[in-house]
Amino acid sequence: MDASTVTTDTICALATPHGVAGLAVVRVSGPKAVSVCDAFFRGQHTLGDTPGYTIRYGWWIDGTERIDSVTASVFRAPHSYTGEDVVEICCHGGPFTSQFIMNGLLKIGARLANPGEFTQRAFINQKLDLTQAEAVADLIHAQSAVGAQTAARQLAGGFTQRIKGLRTRLLDVIGLIELELDFSEEDVEFVDRSRLSTLLSDLVQEVNSLATSIHSAEILRSGFHVAVVGYPNAGKSSLFNALLERSRAIVSEVAGTTRDYIQETVYVDGYAVHLSDTAGIRLTDDSIELQGITLTRSMIEQSDAVLVVNDASMGIDHSDGLVQDVVSNFPGLTMLIVQNKADLVGGGIQPRSAVEFGCSARSGDGLIPVRNALLALIQQQTSQSTDVLVNARQATLLVQVSSSLSSALDSLSSGRPSDLMAVDIRSAIRLLGDISGESWNPDVLDTVFSRFCIGK
Repeated sequence: MDASTVTTDTICALATPHGVAGLAVVRVSGPKAVSVCDAFFRGQHTLGDTPGYTIRYGWWIDGTERIDSVTASVFRAPHSYTGEDVVEICCHGGPFTSQFIMNGLLKIGARLANPGEFTQRAFINQKLDLTQAEAVADLIHAQSAVGAQTAARQLAGGFTQRIKGLRTRLLDVIGLIELELDFSEEDVEFVDRSRLSTLLSDLVQEVNSLATSIHSAEILRSGFHVAVVGYPNAGKSSLFNALLERSRAIVSEVAGTTRDYIQETVYVDGYAVHLSDTAGIRLTDDSIELQGITLTRSMIEQSDAVLVVNDASMGIDHSDGLVQDVVSNFPGLTMLIVQNKADLVGGGIQPRSAVEFGCSARSGDGLIPVRNALLALIQQQTSQSTDVLVNARQATLLVQVSSSLSSALDSLSSGRPSDLMAVDIRSAIRLLGDISGESWNPDVLDTVFSRFCIGK
């Protein structure tokens, strides 16, 4: 999509989910937004005579057919979400009414919006920068309360200010370095090299910290993935159901009941935890069960943490071989060990480490410490994302910024000519501009906004 399309077409889309609801909203934006809606809206005032920030009540009439009683919220350019004339039609929810409204608008010249096109227009019309636009999607799809709050701060410009701060410091430096180059024959030094070295080192550290926070951000954005694994009959499905507080997985005394994985989401103190109940791991000739075990290993690889469930009635060390297998094949993966069936063990269970917990999935005893341990893991792994939700595009650019600044630092410490250092600093400044969208191309925009929903 090019800028000329964005500024000339009038677009429309359903801005609320499809289906039965109390209300639905159809959003229209573009130079003809008011006139195409006026072709159907009948109230005490036309929308053409309506000032911005005003809501009108009336009927939506297509020909002679009354479609619905609606309200029309009018926003005048440039004081709207997109920076264009915008009308938001609020009608009664349901599968037909909003579609009748959409069909009428499309029939007289509006076109269906592309995914994220409203926010894309907001970006092009300088209502939002690119990090704020991406925060809109993060706010909509956040899988935790903390993620939503962080995305809201980013939408308000928190990340923008950090990027601007980095660029400002570099622009101040590059201005002085390039001034030195203008007076190179006079051997004038405007920048103290020791202070410049400290500045570049600090900036590299700050940029690296932002880049490596992508894992934390992804958990806040998409949720914390936990694989529940163990030998057959360890009580994995029982623990899975107990954590969900409902019966979701089949529980049976027959070993190998779970052949595939089952995934459900539970919220722990506002964080989304995606639990995967997996097939029991054992030696078997059953081809279907073997496929389930292969899937189990795949789920472990994709998880942020693993709950190894042991049947404590068989001995608290019964699953130690499985624990070692996971440690060997998935190094660095966080693990909690749940000694299940504690109610069958006389004298209770004495945990052997801080990551081991005794519980009874059947009675619910000991589940609270397990939940608290999951919460602690999430908070530990998301501690880096207190200010921003860095995404893959931003992290890639931040790594490139760090590389450019490190190269400039090497040039400085090696005593190379200042013009080489200036090239690297200029590169870092340009890359920071790419993050916030000060420089962009249509392909980048299409990639960013294609992940949005239609109507946003």
